[in-house]
Amino acid sequence: MEVRGDFQTFFKYVSMNVIGMIGLSVYILADTIFIANGVGESGLAALNLALPIFTLISGFGLLIGIGGATWYTILRAQNKPQSAASVFNHALALGAILSLLCMLIGFVGSDFLAGALGADVEILPMTSIYLKVIMLFAPFFVFNNMLVAFIRNDQNPKLAMAGMFVGSFANIVMDYLFIIVLDMGMLGAALATGATPFISLALLVLHFKSTKNTLVLQKIKWKLAIFWKIITLGISAFVTEISTGVVILIFNMVILRLAGNTGVAAYGIIANIAFVVIAIYTGMAQGIQPIVSHLFGSQKYSETKKMLAYGVGSALLLALIIYGVVTIGSTSIIGVFNRDHSVALAEMAETGLMIYFIGFFFAGFNIISIAYLSAIERAGLAFKLSIIRSFVLIVPIILLFAYLFNMTGVWLSFIVTEMITTAIIAKSLT
Repeated sequence: MEVRGDFQTFFKYVSMNVIGMIGLSVYILADTIFIANGVGESGLAALNLALPIFTLISGFGLLIGIGGATWYTILRAQNKPQSAASVFNHALALGAILSLLCMLIGFVGSDFLAGALGADVEILPMTSIYLKVIMLFAPFFVFNNMLVAFIRNDQNPKLAMAGMFVGSFANIVMDYLFIIVLDMGMLGAALATGATPFISLALLVLHFKSTKNTLVLQKIKWKLAIFWKIITLGISAFVTEISTGVVILIFNMVILRLAGNTGVAAYGIIANIAFVVIAIYTGMAQGIQPIVSHLFGSQKYSETKKMLAYGVGSALLLALIIYGVVTIGSTSIIGVFNRDHSVALAEMAETGLMIYFIGFFFAGFNIISIAYLSAIERAGLAFKLSIIRSFVLIVPIILLFAYLFNMTGVWLSFIVTEMITTAIIAKSLT
């Protein structure tokens, strides 16, 4: 099927994927709201400490899905169906390997992980049980993210969106049942979240019975070079996803020293709302990826640049809308998470929302531009830019700004990191 490089095609793929990714991000947001009201401030802090591991597992699915689907689409555009089929089957094998590794670590090492992430005696049991369940459900998360990417690239973005959205709606229902009705606390939250991708997968497998399907299960000869190619094309998406977890991890460590568990709980509110915003931008980036990859494979280079312009323009508009909603509605938003009406928690979270979310005016441009570079097989540059944004800049900036300005410096560090990254990416694109 011919893929056009116009705004209608852009809107079709991006809108569906954004809706799907918003649904996907509800996994954690629903947990946060129900835990905040069913468990309280300590549960909110425990959840936020566990989030980096969740983003790592999700990142594995995106690594394989985006990397494999990008190459798959390029090969299909070049009339190489057998090579494309080989990529899909290699992606399945790699997903199985990484999933089993996560399950093993979660089964034997959840207590160690919880302590390493900063959980103290008060919240270590809650953090540990959440981690253990989430990691035991890793295969569902990994294969769900992976199949969403392949099915979207296989000309079925509606089903990809539906799978993510239906699963996330079920997560809300199960969160209410397990946390509020059955009073299962953190265990209930983890079980609800872990079951969600299973429901999504049950819907996604319908694609294999569709007339649109070109994804074929085959017995093939495994080649390390194919695994490596998938990883290199997907690494920027992986780094973008886990960068959220890395930022949360670093912020948690710094905030624990400055403001204790209350500070971590306040950041938990900000981080989980930010998780939804990142999901929107990631949805936009993943939405343009199959279009850009197809156009690039077809050597329609001017149209690939047009997709980048549409993506960046939409990201800036969304940043303006999101900032308006978050700042105007900050009191109401914080109230949803503040069961115990803590004044300290509310004041800290409100200040953080006002400052931190300015950074998304730059983050949207960064995420979409990096995904664009990966989609046109400039994976090396995309990876370098992802590393700069996610690791190289954020660590020294947050340590310096926290030292100089305390909690205000923590919020400012996100803005400064994204601003510097934008300047570097803009220079790279010229």
